[in-house]
Amino acid sequence: MHKVHIIHENREWSAPLMEALDMLGVPYEDWFLDEGSLDLSKVPPAGVFYNRMSASSHTRDHRFAPEYAAAVLAWLERHDRRILNPGRALQLELSKVAQYAALEAEGILTPRTIAVVGKAGLAKAAEEMGAPFITKHNRAGKGLGVRLFQSVEELESYVASDAFEEPIDGITLIQQYIAAPEPFITRCEFVGQEFVYAVRVDTSEGFLLCPADECQDEDATVCPATSAAKFEIIEDFDDAIIEDYRRMLIANDIHVAGIENIISADGQRYTYDINTNTNYNPRAEHKAGKSGMKAIAFLLKRELERLS
Repeated sequence: MHKVHIIHENREWSAPLMEALDMLGVPYEDWFLDEGSLDLSKVPPAGVFYNRMSASSHTRDHRFAPEYAAAVLAWLERHDRRILNPGRALQLELSKVAQYAALEAEGILTPRTIAVVGKAGLAKAAEEMGAPFITKHNRAGKGLGVRLFQSVEELESYVASDAFEEPIDGITLIQQYIAAPEPFITRCEFVGQEFVYAVRVDTSEGFLLCPADECQDEDATVCPATSAAKFEIIEDFDDAIIEDYRRMLIANDIHVAGIENIISADGQRYTYDINTNTNYNPRAEHKAGKSGMKAIAFLLKRELERLS
């Protein structure tokens, strides 16, 4: 029997999808890729494969899960299996440099960014950028390494301190700081390369913006961090950027993603993050009567039916 195979390393994030698949009666198998072995001489099982591997896996002690997933995806692609978010999507999940190249190739504006390997070149890159600027990790997720600096000297003190966060791939980004007139960003969700909704995310409390992180260990119906003040789905969001994003997703073979942007004081929309392992805020969705995970479950159901 054909099944959906869910490739991931975080059961909490994947549980809502599995619940949605159960409700639809869709058979699936949990491919939790942390450690294991892969026999390249064997043929993969039939079915549909959905890649939900996360760039932040190392923060959950799953250091090599993305590398393992990349090997599995290459094996699946070799055997022409149907994959949603295949190897190219994983490449972009793991590298903001790759994300910005993909966005700019489609004419989508990104913040000026300088990628620095190691610590030695950070101050020079910051001087070239000019203050204020932010740092972030190239392979990130969960706001890893994101800090705002008002001067090069402030950065130098941070880099020399024990507080400095070493990026897992050795690449720190020095990035143009986008001063927005209001403290929020917009995240556009796509399923099956089609726009589902946009959510307004309040940034006044910091840069940890993953919808699932705020209440992972709490009841989403009572957690105050999931209030509308933090995440709020925008009714009837309609902007030319939607078609730009769709074009980029199609060009890069990405089927499911959340894409984040911010509008500057002069009205420019800068796109700075593509999340191919996207999550959804349950309270905001309940209020708006929408469900990203149900949309993914229906997509997987349709894909499975095409194989029958």
